[in-house]
Amino acid sequence: MSTAPRSDRFPASRRIRFGGAFVLIALGAVGFACAGGPGGGPGDVHVLTSEGIVNPVMERYIDRGIDAAEDEEASAVVIRLDTPGGLISSMNDIVKRILAARVPVMVYVTPPGGQAASAGTFITMSGHVAAMAPSTRIGAAHPVGGGGEEIEGPLNDKITNDSVALIRSLALRYDRNADWAEDAVRNSVSANDTEALALNVVDYRAPDLNDLLRQADGRQVALEGAREVTLATANADIVYNDRNFIESFLDIIAEPNIAFLLLSLGSLALIIELTHPGAIFPGVFGVISLLLGFFALSVLPFNWAGVALILFAFILFGLELFIVSHGILGIGGAVSLVLGGLLLTSGNPPELQVSRWLVFTMAAALGAFVLFVLVNIIRARRMPAQMGIETVVGRQAVARSPLDPQGFVFLDGEYWSAETEEGSVQPGERVVITEVRGLKLKVKRQPSEGG
Repeated sequence: MSTAPRSDRFPASRRIRFGGAFVLIALGAVGFACAGGPGGGPGDVHVLTSEGIVNPVMERYIDRGIDAAEDEEASAVVIRLDTPGGLISSMNDIVKRILAARVPVMVYVTPPGGQAASAGTFITMSGHVAAMAPSTRIGAAHPVGGGGEEIEGPLNDKITNDSVALIRSLALRYDRNADWAEDAVRNSVSANDTEALALNVVDYRAPDLNDLLRQADGRQVALEGAREVTLATANADIVYNDRNFIESFLDIIAEPNIAFLLLSLGSLALIIELTHPGAIFPGVFGVISLLLGFFALSVLPFNWAGVALILFAFILFGLELFIVSHGILGIGGAVSLVLGGLLLTSGNPPELQVSRWLVFTMAAALGAFVLFVLVNIIRARRMPAQMGIETVVGRQAVARSPLDPQGFVFLDGEYWSAETEEGSVQPGERVVITEVRGLKLKVKRQPSEGG
C-alpha cells in the first residue's frame, strides 16, 4: 500500500474544521471580553487597578472604567496607581478623561513601595482627590527623550514649558502646591507620602482603601461644568472593576520585544509555508503571529517604516532559498531586519523600545539559518551531476508547488525546478522523473496504485 501524499493527510474538510474551530475560539474570546460592566448599583465606589507603564492599554482601561462608573451612577471611582511613567500621549488622554468625568475620580498611589513617577505624577495631580499609601513616592516628572536621554536645545524648553503649564493648571485647579509640581517637572524633584502630604501635593495619606474612603467622606469636589458634588464614600459598597481578558492579553503582548518577535516569527513561518506547500501548520502559525503582532502594535506607538523593513527582510530571506545570490540577499535581509527592529519603536521611552540585543541576536540567528540552508541547497544541487543521470531518471519526487507546467519538486533533501510532460500536478502529489535537462527535471504524475 502506498503512502498518502501530504495533501491527502490534511484534506480540505479537516482544514475547514480547523479554521472553523479557530474562528469560534476567537469569537468566544471577543464575546467574553465585551461582557457588560462590573455590576453593582448607584452609590457604589468603583475601584480600578492601574499598574505598570502608562500606555494605550492603561488609557483604554481607565476610560472604560470611568464609563462604567458613570453609566451605573457610582458615587466615585478610585484609581489605584503604581507606575514608573510612560507615554505623554497616553498620559494626556487619561488626564483629559479624568477631568471630563461625570463622577469624582480619586487617584490613590498604592501599594506600599509603589510610585507615581513621571507621567504618573500628572495623573495623580489630575484626580479630584489625590492620596498616597505609606512608603510610596511621587515626582521626577521631567520629560526625557526616546532613549532616556536629556532633550537638548529649544525642543527641551518647548516640551518642559508645556508640561509645566499643564501640571501647574492641575495643581491650581484643586488648590494644591503648584510650585512643587513645577519643580517636579523642571528639576525632577520627588517626595515620599509624608512629605507630599505636608507640602500639600496630595490631599490624604491612607494606609488602605477603606481608610481613604473614610477620610474623603463628606468632601466637596468640583466636576466639569462647575458642578459641586459631596462625596459619600464611608459606607458605600466597593465594586472592583479589573481588566478584562482582552485588556490583560493586550497588556502582555503590547510589549515592543514581543511585538517584534511575533512579526519576525510570523514572517518566518510564512516563508516556511511557501517553501513547503501543504504543511498548513506553519502557515496557520504565521498568520496568527502576524495578526497578534499587528494587534500589539495597535496599542503601541510605532514606525511603519520599521514594519516594512522587517517584512522586506523575510522576503529577501525567502528569495535567497530560490535565487542563488551567493549570500547577497541573505545579508540584505539581515541588514533590513536590524534596521526595521531599530526603527520600529524609535522615539518611544526606553521601556517601550525593542531591545537592541534582541534585534541583533534575531538577525544573526536568521542570517546563520539562511546561510546553512543555502549551503546545503547548493551542495545538494551539485550532487546529481556527479551521480549521473541514470541514478535520477525513474525515481520519485514530491511536488512542493503547483506544476502547471513548471514548479518545484523535492528529491533527496533538495529542491529541483521541474516541468510536467502533460497536465498539472498539485503540491504533495508524487511524480516520476523522466528526463534531466541541465538543472531542470522533466516529470510526470505517478500512476495511482490499485484498481
